[in-house]
Amino acid sequence: MPVLLAHVASTLFMVGMIWTIQVVHYPLFALVGTEQFPAYEAAHSSRITTVIVLPWAVQGVTTLLLLLAPPDGLPRPLIWSAAVLAAVPVIVTVLVSVPAHTALGSGFDAAAHARLVGTNWLRTAAWTAHGGVAVAMLAVLLRRA
Repeated sequence: MPVLLAHVASTLFMVGMIWTIQVVHYPLFALVGTEQFPAYEAAHSSRITTVIVLPWAVQGVTTLLLLLAPPDGLPRPLIWSAAVLAAVPVIVTVLVSVPAHTALGSGFDAAAHARLVGTNWLRTAAWTAHGGVAVAMLAVLLRRA
């Protein structure tokens, strides 16, 4: 149960973070002045990484642990759903978000910004769904306890 509790907590933390990033931070990028934007982008990237690195790592490790040693009574389809949903933000981050942030590091680029905001909806949807799956896993085990 401790692994599942850590998984639920880290996943729900990431759900809140991704919605904050999607609805607050990324749209505000367009309002930063051209001259200040590279410093703003660098500060954003550094600070947001500091905030998300631990919970995202906990989510990844606990997903793996749930796959390798699932708690008794936890349906495997729920665990596999969580794993697939956990993979989506990783893939989008590596293939799209990091390159977009790299492009934005040189200065505001409307196309890179639009790509970042548009594709971040994939991460937002995946983390939100993953939050639902994580809570469902916890509910299943609590009902059986």
